Amino acid sequence: MKAVLMTAAGSPEVLQVHAVPDPAIQGDSELLVRLHAAGVNPIDTKLRQRGTFYPDQMPAILGCDGAGVVEAVGSGVQQFQVGDAVYFCNGGLGGHPGNYAEYAIVDEKFAAHKPKSMSFAEAAAAPLVLITAWESLYDRGKLEAGRRVLIHAGAGGVGHVAIQLAKLAGASVCTTVSSPEKAEFVQHLGADRAILYSNSDPVKETLEWTKGEGVDLTFDTVGRMVLSQSFAATCIYGDVVTILAPDANTDWKTARDRNLRVSFELMLTPMLKGLTPAQQDQAKILQQCARLIDQGQLKIHLAHTFSLDEAAQAHRVLESGSMVGKIALVME
Repeated sequence: MKAVLMTAAGSPEVLQVHAVPDPAIQGDSELLVRLHAAGVNPIDTKLRQRGTFYPDQMPAILGCDGAGVVEAVGSGVQQFQVGDAVYFCNGGLGGHPGNYAEYAIVDEKFAAHKPKSMSFAEAAAAPLVLITAWESLYDRGKLEAGRRVLIHAGAGGVGHVAIQLAKLAGASVCTTVSSPEKAEFVQHLGADRAILYSNSDPVKETLEWTKGEGVDLTFDTVGRMVLSQSFAATCIYGDVVTILAPDANTDWKTARDRNLRVSFELMLTPMLKGLTPAQQDQAKILQQCARLIDQGQLKIHLAHTFSLDEAAQAHRVLESGSMVGKIALVME
């Protein structure tokens, strides 16, 4: 099969297409999936830049997200059969091969039936951001109807899903964006207020929106100084959830003075730590999201598609920092 191999850490040019042996089912509960598309996420570019979590297992196939059709099943598979369309988040961290390839092996416990209303490219772009936003808002942030939420970078991959999930929960949503075009995009998704952070103070505007109290929950998808801003924009006894590691200049004093509950979200933890029950729970999230998608209540904005041969270009576009929505690689 064709696969994009990462031969060393470095620039996008380290991603090269090679012919590699087709993967084969080894376990009773495994699926052989002919991939139609693979999602491209910021974690892919970070691993390419700095090296994978398993540097002794090179070359690596990146790509956590995949969507395709089941071509063969292990003897113990119960939920899927040959011909089923599936989507999933599995592999791609440098150990288990990822989805920048024509075929993948995935345990049935970590897969879900693809939303019928989605193309394979849209479905492949969905799993990581769906799980991240769902766990951040519902599991970490304990989001309930009537709460006020600030979502940073609402036009991004995770952000644009988070806006929709927050509105589905009955929350009011304020979000930060970098341009009037992105403001229009997030308002179309249901955001109640869009803050152009390039020419205004997000903290001041959020406090104005909440009559000086601050939001009940802030979701930080940016990190660095934005985490400190999140503390200042959140009400006393409120919640802040971040998907980034704090830097040395983080304003922890404000978080403590406001008695905030600060949570970290890394949806890759179950995969990195081998937590099978947690990965099964994530597959259940994908099942629930598939129903919402097919009911027209949730959508993924797919901004760009590239072929496997164009994986390096896909990384360049993602790293440009101007993305709205998601990117996917589409197999020939």
